[in-house]
Amino acid sequence: MADVTIKAAYGSVVEDEGHLFVGFAEGEDEEDGYAMFRQAVTGGPVRFEVNDEAFGAEDAVESVVFGPRGFEVTISPAKRAAFGFAATVAVRVGPRCEDGPEALSALKGLLGPLCRE
Repeated sequence: MADVTIKAAYGSVVEDEGHLFVGFAEGEDEEDGYAMFRQAVTGGPVRFEVNDEAFGAEDAVESVVFGPRGFEVTISPAKRAAFGFAATVAVRVGPRCEDGPEALSALKGLLGPLCRE
């Protein structure tokens, strides 16, 4: 069982101010849970954050395993303190997740070799 679970109602892929953002959110309100990945469009480190700007770091993703219910992120041991010592984050992306398939595809492209099925 993951340390943190996000039940995504929305997926998003946005390019803004030279960055690509791939996100999954439980709702539209600021207090709703989310998982977000950000990288400069020119490449470089990927920032991963969960639920709040304070719970995130660059190069924090050790691996991502995709399955029929979404995906699970394993956070690199050296970066876990930035996530309140959480080691794993599960993002549940069901068939009702708006723009979920597009966001999943973009995430696989963003993280490339860190991804497994």
